[in-house]
Amino acid sequence: MKLISAVIAIVLTAPLILPLHADSQAPKPGPTFTIAGHAGKTQLLQVNGKSYVEVEALARLTGGTLSFKDNRAILTLHPSNATEQASTPAAKAGFSRAFTEAGIEEMGVIREWRIAVVNAVQSNSPLSEDWLSAQHRLAEKNLSLASAAASTDDDRSAYPLLSAELNNMQTLSDQYVATRKAASFISPDTFHSTPLEDQILVCAQNFVSMTANHGFQDQPSCH
Repeated sequence: MKLISAVIAIVLTAPLILPLHADSQAPKPGPTFTIAGHAGKTQLLQVNGKSYVEVEALARLTGGTLSFKDNRAILTLHPSNATEQASTPAAKAGFSRAFTEAGIEEMGVIREWRIAVVNAVQSNSPLSEDWLSAQHRLAEKNLSLASAAASTDDDRSAYPLLSAELNNMQTLSDQYVATRKAASFISPDTFHSTPLEDQILVCAQNFVSMTANHGFQDQPSCH
């Protein structure tokens, strides 16, 4: 781009230079002129040992647009595909540290929530709906932090697992509340080693193991 800018400066100032040397030698064909990264070529003109290129040819070589306004010639350059690709950062692989920390924190909140529900059933000690709602809000907050921290492809692929885990835990919690309202006593086996409770536990364990391996792998237990 610096080279092109220098050429533009030469081309646009050339008309101001040539009239001052009207008695100088006529322009002579010089070597061909190309721009790295662009197709095509044009002929350089040599005057008094200096090389010039027509501004129309420069616009054609760079794929730019030449326009005239008042007493100015304006060359607008458009980025080539190579330039666009070079300016686009390559996707990062693996999990970012911020997402990993937020994800593990989220799984920790859900783990505490799940254990509290199971222990409440086993000990017949009811949990207040206020406490359960507070756990839900905390889990929602951590899920939002994980979403904001996602910066790699693996982060974004793993985020739905966290979301699904929260949904499953909320379902388990809602079942507990509904059962508690319907009966004064809940069997200790109602929320222990059930398919949903096991799924929540295994998902959390697999998610932590996956982040420790620094690469995304789908976890069917979370869905």
